[in-house]
Amino acid sequence: MAEKEFKGVIKLDVRDSTPDWGPFTPPMPPKDAPNILIVLYDDTGQAAWSPYGGAINMPTLQKLADNGLTYTQWHTTALCSPTRSTFLTGRNHHLCGMSCITEGAQGFPGWSGRLPENVMSIGYMLQGNGYSTFWLGKEHNVPEQDICSGGVRSEWPLQQGFDRFYGFLGGETNNWYPDLVEDNGFIDQPYGPEDGYHLSKDLADQALRMIRDQKASNPSKPWFMWFCPGANHAPHHSPKEYADKYKGKFDEGYDAYRKWVVPRMIEKGLLPADTRIEDFNFLPDEIANKGDFVRPWDELNDQEKKLFARMAEVYAGFSEYTDAQVGRIIDYLEESGQLDNTIIFYCSDNGASGEGSPNGSVNENKFFNNYPDTLEENLKYIDVLGGVETYNHYPTGWAAAFSAPYKMFKRYSEYAGGTCCPLVIHWPKGIKAKGEVRNQYHHSTDIVPTILECIGVEMPETFRGVKQHPLSGVSMKYSFDAKPDAPTQKKKQYYAMLGTRGMWADGWKAVALHAPLTSKGHFDQDEWELYNTDNDRSETVNLADKHPEKLKELVDLWMKEAEENNVLPLDDRTAAELLGVERPSTEPPRQRYIYYPGTSPVPEGVAVNVRGRSYKIIADVELTDKSEGVIFAHGSRFGGHSLFIKDGKLHYVYNFLGIKPEQKFVSGKLTPGKHTLGMEFIREGQGEYGESLGKTTLYVDSEAVDDGDMKTQLGKFTLSGDGLCIGRDSGDAVSEEYSSPGEFKNGRIFGVAVTVEETQYLDLEKLAAAAMAVD
Repeated sequence: MAEKEFKGVIKLDVRDSTPDWGPFTPPMPPKDAPNILIVLYDDTGQAAWSPYGGAINMPTLQKLADNGLTYTQWHTTALCSPTRSTFLTGRNHHLCGMSCITEGAQGFPGWSGRLPENVMSIGYMLQGNGYSTFWLGKEHNVPEQDICSGGVRSEWPLQQGFDRFYGFLGGETNNWYPDLVEDNGFIDQPYGPEDGYHLSKDLADQALRMIRDQKASNPSKPWFMWFCPGANHAPHHSPKEYADKYKGKFDEGYDAYRKWVVPRMIEKGLLPADTRIEDFNFLPDEIANKGDFVRPWDELNDQEKKLFARMAEVYAGFSEYTDAQVGRIIDYLEESGQLDNTIIFYCSDNGASGEGSPNGSVNENKFFNNYPDTLEENLKYIDVLGGVETYNHYPTGWAAAFSAPYKMFKRYSEYAGGTCCPLVIHWPKGIKAKGEVRNQYHHSTDIVPTILECIGVEMPETFRGVKQHPLSGVSMKYSFDAKPDAPTQKKKQYYAMLGTRGMWADGWKAVALHAPLTSKGHFDQDEWELYNTDNDRSETVNLADKHPEKLKELVDLWMKEAEENNVLPLDDRTAAELLGVERPSTEPPRQRYIYYPGTSPVPEGVAVNVRGRSYKIIADVELTDKSEGVIFAHGSRFGGHSLFIKDGKLHYVYNFLGIKPEQKFVSGKLTPGKHTLGMEFIREGQGEYGESLGKTTLYVDSEAVDDGDMKTQLGKFTLSGDGLCIGRDSGDAVSEEYSSPGEFKNGRIFGVAVTVEETQYLDLEKLAAAAMAVD
């Protein structure tokens, strides 16, 4: 991508000059260059999907598997942002600054949450070789503080080599009320769930529009599309008719499911015949995060079994519904004659998620607030699971079941349950084999090298004057025409995530026993285990005592890889501690925030932080006798707070993690004219799970009109958007007292000020204890 030299002749008169179009010619793709479509699901283990023997019917994926290749030992990093960074660059995630999710970024090279200059993206690589580049759905590689209208856009898709983007920038979103970005700006969703909206459908609509628009103007130009649905990440939002397809399918429970699905995987040739299944709760208590244990199915009562089974049904419906939307894209490619020369990678970014706790959740945000779910609370929502009323997540038992036969699940990078994921590759023009299995060991870093070899181009040594770091991965193209058990061309791969560690090399794997998000530390005391994955795919026979020299070799190799890839320091702090780290911002710290109506929602990462603090909200308004609607709102029905006028009265509602009843404060009738309306929360202490306890007072002008005790959340209102709004409540309404958008009418809001106490109080010892608590 070096600058082209002008070789023409320039004189005073154009008639005496000689043109040279070379420097100004757009990049041309290689002859017969294929289109590329990556479908990257979230939070899905191999044992979930039908092509791997699972119970979730995936017709589109099955069609591609029947005419392509199914990979059995393809791995990821065990978490979202890190895996996605490897897809984006072909480098190990720490080289991309993605040691963790972007919300957990820290001031170390491997943790920065930003791509360094020596790690260019696949978007730029392909743009420079004549491709159109499209990214749809989940992004999750932008630092949290940059996800805002005035933020730095260097990490946004359009600044990373993508022509178009349509989706959400954070780690998850409400599939009924998503937090949407189109190209470089925030937008409202085109229509609501009452009119049939679901994010998966919207993303497929937009994908088809982008391809059709490109083919209308540049039909000979190849395209690259990264399609990243919200599925199967929480919240598990499914149209009811799809969830109902699975009624009764999971009634026997997750213990039975694992015993049922592994023989099916063996029968399909996806696992060796002697593959073993480890017990769910195999980690010793002093190592395991107790919040990640599995409750044995036969110890559940009938209500719990019914609830947990329905949670699996909803997850399955969510997955199949999204597969059907992908199917619309595949059908169009086939109808338009593009399918034959389109390379399709259909896969997931990590194993199934255990973030639903042992009891499951109707509001996954409780997990990120160290707050326990209760059966009594969850049962209230069993008939509406997957709908707009819930932000649901199944229990850890299903995470372990859908990641069978491997141990553990998402976040655990030492074991394959977090990293060994489904991958199907389909390319009729380039792959002769149909419906075959490939057992070569590979990793998500290998996707970019595979794409480049299939296209016939190499990554440039320099980009924008900066020498580029070599690709970490190796191409998988050799496997397209290889025998199923031909030797892999990958020689080594390290793993590190949230304090967990592993090292694979030439069929051997060393793992350090450690649980993520525990605040345990003491990494030098971790016990290392050793497995021969060529003979023991599910990692159940520890050979550390038999081969101490091999174990030492791999541990030493892990340390070498850690130094070369910016892995250190390791961090296993709780989610609340990690997400609560103060990060640099273009805005200096302040205690007073001023907001005005008519602006886009202010995302959580840059909005005023009232967590663990005393705070005040003060609004200057002019009212009529018909004034009503939202003055200030931040969050959603799953956690947030709102100041609004209803029935001529001032209301303040603090919705604590969606738990009823809402904490409400109400004034008497308001009079027309100019007023100062607001509230004040005085923090007095901390509750058992880190929540702030104190007293709230509601004010009209200088008069206190209502007061009472209140508790506020330890963690964020949401990871899915639902930003701070003035004069309306975008997306999902905070309070049951009004419907979204709840626009302020018949009056005027001059501005809203929010003042926070300088110190944020967090008892870290209590947080750590709460994170380890078992409900």
